[in-house]
Parts: sequence; C-alpha cells; structure tokens
Amino acid sequence: MFYPVYLNLKGRRVVVVGGGEVAERKTESLLDTGASVLVISPEVTPHLAALAEQKRIELRKREYSHGDCADAALIFSATDDSEVSRNVYGEAMARGIFINTADQSALCSFIMPAVLRRGDIGVAISTSGTSPALASLLREKISKIVGPEYAQLAELLSQTRSEIRGRVSSERDRRELHYRILNSDIITMLKANDPAGAERRLRQIVEDFVCQQKTQ
Repeated sequence: MFYPVYLNLKGRRVVVVGGGEVAERKTESLLDTGASVLVISPEVTPHLAALAEQKRIELRKREYSHGDCADAALIFSATDDSEVSRNVYGEAMARGIFINTADQSALCSFIMPAVLRRGDIGVAISTSGTSPALASLLREKISKIVGPEYAQLAELLSQTRSEIRGRVSSERDRRELHYRILNSDIITMLKANDPAGAERRLRQIVEDFVCQQKTQ
C-alpha cells in the first residue's frame, strides 16, 4: 500500500534520466512545480531540446553516470536501457532518494497517480500500480463531475480566506461559514458563467454570517 502525498518541489533538484516521450511527459509534469529539472540523455525529443534552449530545464546530452543523482529530491528513470535503469535505481537507493522507474514497479520507491487538475485543485487517482488504465478511466469519470467551475470556486475562496479569518475568530464558526458557502448556489452561478454574481453571493453569505454572529 502506498502513502498519498503532495510534495513542494519549489527550488528542489529533480533528475530525469532519459530523453524520449516518456521522459518528456515526466518533465512536463514538473514544469509548473518550480522544481529545478535536470534531464540526462545523449538524445532527446525536439520538445525537450526546446525546453533546454528556453532555460526551463537543464540538459546534459550524455549517458548517465554514477553521481548524477547527487542532491536530487526525486529521480525519474525513463530509459529503455535496463542496465542504466538498475544503476540509477541503485544510486537512488544508496542515497536515500525516492525514484520512479517507468514501467518497472520493482525499481520504484514511489509511483505516479493519474491526476485531474482544475486550477489549484488536484485530484490524484491511484490503483497502487495494479492498473494505470483503470486510474485513467476513473480520472475521466471524475473530470465530468469536477468541472472548471470548481477552479473558479477555489479562487474565490482563496481571495476571501484571510478576510474570513480576520472577521470570524472561532475555527468552528469558520468551518460552518465555509460549509454554508460550499452548500449555497454559488457553484450553480459559476456553472452558468456568472462569476460576478457568484462573488456577490459569497460576499452576502459572509456578511450575513458575521451579522448573525454579532447578534448571538
């Protein structure tokens, strides 16, 4: 059984060994995290080469060599060379670094879930490595339930979070207020493409709640 966790990789070194399509996908998934991504491979896809030219990643166009994983927070091994895969895994284990090896669960200390992203919302689905296809199917089903309007709702809640904290001192009361917001018709307004109306409704709920608290 794997332990689900979200990592803050901002400013941390992440090494990707390999330069093909799989390595490209792994690299793409890291770009928005703020990680310092190092790709090591003698040959890379045109897109990886372009990312290096844009200074979005560091690229070393050569074979992997022992020591390349030093100071890494995470390692992704995405090469067709089984000997290289074993060597990268061995270095990762010796250094105590978490590693994911593409399509080789025996050479993994962590696995990647299927992820649905809606702005700041991330929904991760895992089958503990038993069936990536099933995880992808579940992601597609959930994507029909969690639409882009939830990203807008998360943004609205983020904008009012500090205000609510400043005006509602009790944690229990803040929780109650948040549930009033979530159970209101705000999400319906966002689905109807009325973000201004949704924001006014949110403000009204906050004001009504604060006034109610004052009269109690």
